[in-house]
Amino acid sequence: QVQLVESGGGLVQPGGSLRLSCAASTSMFAMGWYRQVPGKQRELVARIVLGGNANYADSVKGRFTISGDSAKGSVYLQMNSLKPEDTAVYYCNGRPLGAAGDIWGQGTQVTVSS
Repeated sequence: QVQLVESGGGLVQPGGSLRLSCAASTSMFAMGWYRQVPGKQRELVARIVLGGNANYADSVKGRFTISGDSAKGSVYLQMNSLKPEDTAVYYCNGRPLGAAGDIWGQGTQVTVSS
């Protein structure tokens, strides 16, 4: 079974940093991070595709950096200058090579609070 496993979430004060990690059990065409808060739709945070192209939500540009190698099934999200509004469950997402659909990790909680 293809799986994504996330780690790195936690509680951090405003202005602090966290680094999220995700490991997939197979090569991916694309990988990314999404987040969701209660009562709201899950939203894209950042994603990368084969070749290294990356895109970000406007709300995190300049603060978050996605890196890794989707071909190896690994992706990271460095989150700096965290704000309370970044609080959410963060989900790793991947599109396996040759697949039409995505798979999801179980989510990791990020809480930004003083």
